[in-house]
Amino acid sequence: MHINVKNTKNVLFRNIKSKYRLVIQDAETFEEKFSLKLSRLNVFITLGILIIGLIILTTYLIAFTSLKEYIPGYSDPGLSRKVYELTLRADSLELLLNQRAAYLENIQKVLMGNVPIFVSSDTAIQKRDYSKINDNRIVEDSMLRQEVENQDKYELKTAYSTSSIKSSSISSFNFFRPVNGYLTSHFDPSHGHYGVDIATAEGETVKAVFDGTVIQAGWNIETGYTITIQHISNLVSIYMHNSSLLRKQGDIIRAGEPIAVAGSTGKLSTGTHLHFEL
Repeated sequence: MHINVKNTKNVLFRNIKSKYRLVIQDAETFEEKFSLKLSRLNVFITLGILIIGLIILTTYLIAFTSLKEYIPGYSDPGLSRKVYELTLRADSLELLLNQRAAYLENIQKVLMGNVPIFVSSDTAIQKRDYSKINDNRIVEDSMLRQEVENQDKYELKTAYSTSSIKSSSISSFNFFRPVNGYLTSHFDPSHGHYGVDIATAEGETVKAVFDGTVIQAGWNIETGYTITIQHISNLVSIYMHNSSLLRKQGDIIRAGEPIAVAGSTGKLSTGTHLHFEL
């Protein structure tokens, strides 16, 4: 039995290595045109190399050319770019809808007699929580407000008369408290601090100290949301580091009216406070 198996293997090996001659002849004259010596082993090796080459070539075409688009399961290479462009358009539409909603909300507040919320046009609309804002008037503030409102010489006019400005003295002005809190830094021009810092709770209402007109309202990298009010007698009050602004440039302001919400915006801010200059 062992001998038969061995003989069978020898026969197969000889058959594989057996050489054959492939001849191409003319059909009419039987003239030899081409001849090639072959063996089964050479044929198997050649076919194996061709199959491996075809597999490598097919893999390269699928992986590195656009032919893969025609294979089910592969997506269009430009699809990601189209999705990105559609995402940008959707974000722009969402921003526009938020601006329209804020505009309609402000109109509704004006019709109801409430103070509208000023949203800067150069910044994205951000949804803020104003539920913790404390706008309750204390007795002293109410008395001061009533006193200011009853004095005609302190009423803000759209155009200031020269006689009223000359007859008014700064020492006779009654200023409103800008925000509830405590003083943390004093006026110190030697160190470049041209105002006072008042620490307060986040979301506290910032109020105008005197009647006037808003001449600047916006944001910058150092002082954050800042609003500036022009008063009579060449007085100017500045309120810095707010989290948001409630008034815009050109608004007429009376003493004690909310103009901003306290916060900690700007590179120079170290915590929730109001930097106030006069």
